[in-house]
Amino acid sequence: MPAWALSALRAPGAAWTALAATAAAGALLGWWLPSAWLDWQPALALREPWRTVTAAFVHWSAAHLGANLAGALVVALLGRAARLPAAAALAWLAAWPLVHPGLLLQPALAHYGGLSGVLHAGVAVAALWLAATQRGRPRLIGGALLGGLALKVLLERPWAGPLAHPPGWDIAVAPLAHACGVAAGALCTAGALALRRQSALQAPR
Repeated sequence: MPAWALSALRAPGAAWTALAATAAAGALLGWWLPSAWLDWQPALALREPWRTVTAAFVHWSAAHLGANLAGALVVALLGRAARLPAAAALAWLAAWPLVHPGLLLQPALAHYGGLSGVLHAGVAVAALWLAATQRGRPRLIGGALLGGLALKVLLERPWAGPLAHPPGWDIAVAPLAHACGVAAGALCTAGALALRRQSALQAPR
């Protein structure tokens, strides 16, 4: 990659926005590809590991796709407004393939597709990063986002079954994917923050 591109990605919020754009572009491309090539299927989890990434690109209806594209835009704007560093974007990227293996906890969920789990991971990364690294109002915003995510996951009751049917949706929803997204995002952010602290301690003074 050219030096100017690397420099641009190091700007606050730039790498985060690029990752959100990649997720949206993948979803648009995936709309035109057979879902059977890409979606999460527990029976193929070990044999076709790329599905941990490509499952996010599968959408079951135009409304499903539109809602997740809007969600990708919101998450992109969140990272941009919060001026999240490239390290936060890397934490989100690391969380992406960790979201869907958690669906093995619901073996009855034979197929899954959608960006929502990955987007929940992104919001968890942003919220925890703000809460852990900022002060004042940004920290309060991060804490409020974390609380909102936790409440949303609890209200969705991911332990109740593989699928839910929210009113107004033309598809079934897998609440466990949202919970797995939040867990993966929090785990990867904790790891990134630990590495950040270690680097700071080892830096020459």
